[in-house]
Amino acid sequence: MTENLDVNVALGPRSYHISVVSNQFDQFAETLENWLNRNPAFRNTVSEGNKSAFIITDQNLAELHTPKIETSLESRGWKWETVVIEPGEKSKSLSVISSMYDRLVELKADRQTIVIAVGGGVIGDAAGFVAATYVRGLPFVQVPTSLLAHVDSSVGGKVGVNHPQAKNLIGAFYQPLGVFIDTSTLETLPKRDYCSGLAEVVKYGAILDVKFFQYLEQNIEGLNQRSDDVLRAVIARCCELKAEVVEQDEHERTGLRAILNYGHTFAHAFEALCGYGELMHGEAVSIGMVYASYLAEELNLISHKETERQIHLLQALGLPVSLPEGIQLNTEDIMDRMKLDKKTVGGQLRFVLPTCLGRVEVFKEIPEALVREVIEQLNQTTSRDDFQI
Repeated sequence: MTENLDVNVALGPRSYHISVVSNQFDQFAETLENWLNRNPAFRNTVSEGNKSAFIITDQNLAELHTPKIETSLESRGWKWETVVIEPGEKSKSLSVISSMYDRLVELKADRQTIVIAVGGGVIGDAAGFVAATYVRGLPFVQVPTSLLAHVDSSVGGKVGVNHPQAKNLIGAFYQPLGVFIDTSTLETLPKRDYCSGLAEVVKYGAILDVKFFQYLEQNIEGLNQRSDDVLRAVIARCCELKAEVVEQDEHERTGLRAILNYGHTFAHAFEALCGYGELMHGEAVSIGMVYASYLAEELNLISHKETERQIHLLQALGLPVSLPEGIQLNTEDIMDRMKLDKKTVGGQLRFVLPTCLGRVEVFKEIPEALVREVIEQLNQTTSRDDFQI
């Protein structure tokens, strides 16, 4: 008997549960109905028989995991419509969203219609935006299918679409009714995608929980073998940690939520300069955490031993800790890109840096000359013995 784990996101009337299970898609509809019955706004949905769902998925998942959701819904008398969109960021556009609005109008969807997102972060963002904006709000359920979506994008209520000038420029904070995470979706995930998600897992330990970081160090084999028991424990803890941050800074007003961007200031610059797709997001984050940790060393915030522990864990999980061989990035180009980071204020760089394993802070007024020197040194060598400023 596998142990199911349940995480509560406490946001008053917007509170919801995250269910972390293995091989239990047949119980999805029952779980959904339990969530509805707990919520005063939708308590009568099931009893009155108004069981209608609008599933949004992509072409990669339409025949893989989505049929399991459909079968579960059918077993409990639900009616549903499934819309399949193209995978990838291009589907996070207003034109694609508009086509889904058209379908909802045709279906005469109302505020009792449940939007179900089955897919990775792109599907979650797009479906969540549809739910947040159609008739000013439809109930919304996340069924994330990638590790990155399990531990990051499905939790916290950020939904949105891209503008031609920038990613995620149009969006909202809109919390789901619940999140259903089944680790069986990771069995079919390509290795590179899976490893990329592990970077965000390591991030949670580095920024919020040194004991969790130690757990990861002790369970490298289980993570690499995709053990269900290890994955349920790891995913649930990541969700708990993110929930703790979201509960304190749901709408990113206090700045606390910025700590979730450890390594991302460097990572976003690397992704953009390498060309989106050359580095996966998690790979860029892995490298970015190493750069951020070295910068913290130079500011005497942490010891080299703490940087080494991060490097060893990332490498053991199949992640890069330096830019790919053959990629040469100009330091000034990196600096210019980092100044576009959303944590930048008045053109002044701010970095999320560790003060010890399990704790980070946001730092500003770091000398740009020091940042340049760290970048230049790390772009030339991956050996700390040769790293001198």
